[in-house]
Amino acid sequence: MHVALAYVLIDIPESHSLKQKRSSVRPVIKRVQSRFNVSIAEIDHLESWQNAGIGIAAVSNSARHAEEMVRNVVTFIEDNLSDGHVSDVEIDVQSF
Repeated sequence: MHVALAYVLIDIPESHSLKQKRSSVRPVIKRVQSRFNVSIAEIDHLESWQNAGIGIAAVSNSARHAEEMVRNVVTFIEDNLSDGHVSDVEIDVQSF
């Protein structure tokens, strides 16, 4: 079993409230959930107005496939984030 984990830091410089931040982040998370077979959630910077930390996990029988899945999600987030931009990405693959 192979698990690929990704941490995506999103900057939303024009956000001036938590409500505004979440209205930018939640639609992207919902689209990822409906399009990809991965787990995704906002896990960091929950009280920050201008940052969001997103965690992504994918499980596969191939390490290469698991990593490819999370990389595709990161690309999708970068392409579909309307109000912000991805400032940092960390990807790690674990084998069990």
